[in-house]
Amino acid sequence: MPAFRATIALLDINPYVALPPPHLKRLLQAAGKDTGPIPVSVQLGGVTFRQNVVKYRGAWRLYLNGPMRKAAGKDVGARVLVAVDYDPVPRREPMPPLLRRALSRAPRARTAFRDLAPSRQKEILRYLNTAKTAATLERNVAKVVAHLLGEGPPGLVVLATRRRAGKKVRGR
Repeated sequence: MPAFRATIALLDINPYVALPPPHLKRLLQAAGKDTGPIPVSVQLGGVTFRQNVVKYRGAWRLYLNGPMRKAAGKDVGARVLVAVDYDPVPRREPMPPLLRRALSRAPRARTAFRDLAPSRQKEILRYLNTAKTAATLERNVAKVVAHLLGEGPPGLVVLATRRRAGKKVRGR
C-alpha cells in the first residue's frame, strides 16, 4: 500500500489530509472514476480503516475521524504517515435480524424502508448496529419501525417516505 507523509489540516471542523498528486492520480485510475466518493483502505498508526476520499470545495481530501487520529497518535497540525489504496469492496451494513423480523411482520414498514434512499437505509442500519445491548437494539428497532409507519414520537426525523400523487415525498 503506497504511503506518503502529510500534515493534518482542518476544514471547518473536519480534520483531513490532502493526497499528493501522484497518489491521487493512481487512486482515481484504480477506481476508474473521478467523481463521487472513492472507497479506500487507509493505514494510520498500524491500524487499517475503511474510508472514502472525497472531493469537496474543489479538492480531494481524506478526512480523518477520531479513531483514525487516535490510532496515529496525532491531531491537527501534526505530520502523519498515511498509506492509502483503492478498496473495491462494497460498503454494506448488515441488517440486524431483529429488524428483519420486525419488517417481515409489518409490510407497510418494509415497503417504506425499501423506498428510502440507499444512504438513508445504510444510516439506519449503522445506527442499529451500534447498539451495545439487546435492550437498546429492541428499543431502537421499535423506534425505527414506528417512524417507518409514520407513528414515531415527536421531535425525531420522520424516516418514512410518503407518496403523494404518484410522487415520492420525503417526510419532514
